[in-house]
Amino acid sequence: MAISIPGRVVVFDYGEVISRSPSDADRAALVAISGCHDAEFWEAYWAHRDGLDQGTLSIPEYWRLVAADLGVTWRASTVHALWIADFRSWWSLEPATLDLIEELHEGGTRLAILSNAGFDFSSPFRRSPMAQFFERVFVSAEMDAVKPDPAIYAEVAAELGIPLDRMVFIDNKAVNSDAAAALGVTAHHFTGAEGLDAFLRSLQS
Repeated sequence: MAISIPGRVVVFDYGEVISRSPSDADRAALVAISGCHDAEFWEAYWAHRDGLDQGTLSIPEYWRLVAADLGVTWRASTVHALWIADFRSWWSLEPATLDLIEELHEGGTRLAILSNAGFDFSSPFRRSPMAQFFERVFVSAEMDAVKPDPAIYAEVAAELGIPLDRMVFIDNKAVNSDAAAALGVTAHHFTGAEGLDAFLRSLQS
């Protein structure tokens, strides 16, 4: 059933909204490649993620910082294996979300993606089958900002040619949806496709 929200642009986060969370097997594979303890690995993994997502760190630089925090040294082959396992872990699908995106597109609703992600995600976002539904894809590494920085929402609205109060934003992290809402964006904290469905249909005119 088509969903029409005229006069607005619905902007979706990617990770854990369109995609599912990395699986336990995905996470275990990364830790196994690292050769480190689980808790220590994830603390180091997230400590430098904003730099990767903002585009201020290259992929090798990011993994060097993670290794330094862990007190280890990885060969180039290990770094590449870590990158492959990490990258693969974010490529899953929440089918019900993509079905809603398809329904929005069928209803003529304008759509975009805004994701905190490194440069390596930009081409897959734009070349994957889901790209057919989105008029623009915004990747934080290309914008020198990361959510929840207010500047990133303002830039997206400007690029889409709309005021902030005509943007609808969906994100799985409350800090990101709250930051958008503080700017006048109609925001939804994603916790599941059922709640998203009800939210989107409530916006139909």
